[in-house]
Amino acid sequence: MIGTIFNTAMIFCGSLLGTLFKKGMASKYHDILMQGLGLAVVALGLNTTIQHMPDSRYPVLFILSLAIGSVVGTFLDLEGRFSSLVEKHSNGQAAQGISTGILLFCIGTLSILGPVNAALNHNYTYLFTNGMLDGVTSTVLASGYGICIAACAPVLFCWQGSIYLLAKLCATAISTTLLTELSIVGGILILASGINILGLKKISIMNLLPSLLIPPIGLMFL
Repeated sequence: MIGTIFNTAMIFCGSLLGTLFKKGMASKYHDILMQGLGLAVVALGLNTTIQHMPDSRYPVLFILSLAIGSVVGTFLDLEGRFSSLVEKHSNGQAAQGISTGILLFCIGTLSILGPVNAALNHNYTYLFTNGMLDGVTSTVLASGYGICIAACAPVLFCWQGSIYLLAKLCATAISTTLLTELSIVGGILILASGINILGLKKISIMNLLPSLLIPPIGLMFL
């Protein structure tokens, strides 16, 4: 778990640093930082999806995952419930910042493969690398959204910790096929988050999150 602890600490540190920058930085610099981050997130999402698409054994699974997951998420109104919860203690901008941060920190190849690699091979390279990236990302996010980005740190800890424990318990059941399909769907969600940051189109990211549950369920019957 040392890699996950490092990753979590980097988000806390980056959030504090970014908040300090926010107080002494003109709004025009906030805007350009968010634009730059938005472009980087779009590129990251595209790269993650395109990189894993050729390795997919079920090319239509990600389409079914997004379709079914979005319907389930909309039915449960995850976006509305999440926004209401956050807005009780903050504002709409904070809700977008936290949801964006959770996606960027949790739904990425390194964040998924890292705990698995640590659990199965005692290799923490992915997690340490991811921690450095998240430190930079949280600094940029906090410079635009504020200290609320620090709330993503415990979410990341629970997310990676759960994957780590699950990998330990199900070492023989985790396949590269499942990781590939999850990475494709996750890459698309990251891309959608980048589109939100750039203000090109408002996409209900939280309502799409159940899409990540469809690949493991689908592969049980394929």
